[in-house]
Amino acid sequence: MIRILFVCMGNICRSPLAQGVFERAVRREGLDAEIEADSAGTHGFYHEGQAPDPRAQRSAARRGIDLSSQRARRLSPEDCRSFDYILTMDEENYQKVAALCREAHHDGRGAEVRPFLDYAPERPEREVPDPYYGELDGFELSMDLAEAASEGLLKDIREKRLGG
Repeated sequence: MIRILFVCMGNICRSPLAQGVFERAVRREGLDAEIEADSAGTHGFYHEGQAPDPRAQRSAARRGIDLSSQRARRLSPEDCRSFDYILTMDEENYQKVAALCREAHHDGRGAEVRPFLDYAPERPEREVPDPYYGELDGFELSMDLAEAASEGLLKDIREKRLGG
């Protein structure tokens, strides 16, 4: 099983959207027995146990994705060992995850930590902007970026981990 973890700050906006979009792509390709996704936050204690932001849920639902079963949680050192990929939404969270994972696995094994948008090189954005303090259009942009990066990530996994 290939395990993917999406990470943002509070785990109620960007990372749940990314998880939902990616899971839809995995199901579409019939790979749900081979690939598993989850999400977490670097500051998850603010929202721990909460469902995704209602605006995130509305944006996802408009594209046929149900986020209602997701619950916010905080990133843990164990995540660095139990996931194959940890994908961050922005530079600040990338730095936090990279530092945590360096400490968690001194043997050099563990998750590959990368910015999620590395998998969407055709997009000009290098970070998924945090839509929390904005309007619904910020959530729509997060969805657009998650869709582009999910396709690239799935292609990369097929080529490198699933043999084509």
